[in-house]
Amino acid sequence: MKSILTVFLSLLLLQVSAGAQESPFFITYTHHMEEPGNLDLEVSTTNGITRSGQNAYIAPYVELEYGVTARWTSELYLEGQSTSGDSSVFTGWRWENRYKVLGREHWINPVLYLEYENLNEASRIQKEIEGGGPDLVSPNALLTPTHDHELEGKLILSSDYRDWNISENFTLAKNFSQSEGVEFGYAFGVSRPLATLASAHDCRLCRENFVLGAELYGGLGSTLDFGVHNTAHYFAPVISWALSDNSTLRLSPGFGLAHETNPVLLRFGYTYEFQGFAGRVAKLFGRRP
Repeated sequence: MKSILTVFLSLLLLQVSAGAQESPFFITYTHHMEEPGNLDLEVSTTNGITRSGQNAYIAPYVELEYGVTARWTSELYLEGQSTSGDSSVFTGWRWENRYKVLGREHWINPVLYLEYENLNEASRIQKEIEGGGPDLVSPNALLTPTHDHELEGKLILSSDYRDWNISENFTLAKNFSQSEGVEFGYAFGVSRPLATLASAHDCRLCRENFVLGAELYGGLGSTLDFGVHNTAHYFAPVISWALSDNSTLRLSPGFGLAHETNPVLLRFGYTYEFQGFAGRVAKLFGRRP
């Protein structure tokens, strides 16, 4: 794990030429918000295998992300999971909101995040890791009856330096359905496009359509037992490919760094952006956008 951390921190210190890009991250949030009036529809999956080699699972989820204003983005998640040799279940929904504190770009751009979660314990999309991490071994029949009503907050710090984006997320979550204290987590991400100058030809395999990066994320225990002991941590390279002006494909193989993790997590995501969605809906009902 020390060698991976060394490589990761070295990437943060590299200095190369700059510009903004579509985030390839699955876990780490940046300060880049959805454009006002635009709607993103994303279909993603988290695929994991337990260390025993059994009970592999696929956890699909759908995201609807809407740009309320230039500084406020709101998002709704619907999620489920299917475990090999077990069952398929609907695991619940989440509603998140992100607010960019400063209107202009700065060296460090803070964003405040608040999410309400109505889930059951079978949730395995692992959109974030908090506390010790999710239960990856118990059968769905034992996990689904336990419902969590949780508030989750994040402090998002994000910087664009030349072509690089460097982002740090710090998470705290309180489950009001159980007495487990306040749980903590973190995520760090760094990314850059392969090229910033557009090609003279219209092509989808050109370097400027690809963004590469890496994430490091995990749990930090809770107020009852703070620290990294018996908690889950992952290192994950990420890549995104702009298939068109409106659609993006993302891929990330994550590697577990602790016993409490899946040895490998494969994440896939496809996003389609409906530009000017608010205006189209307004016209549908005969109103001005």
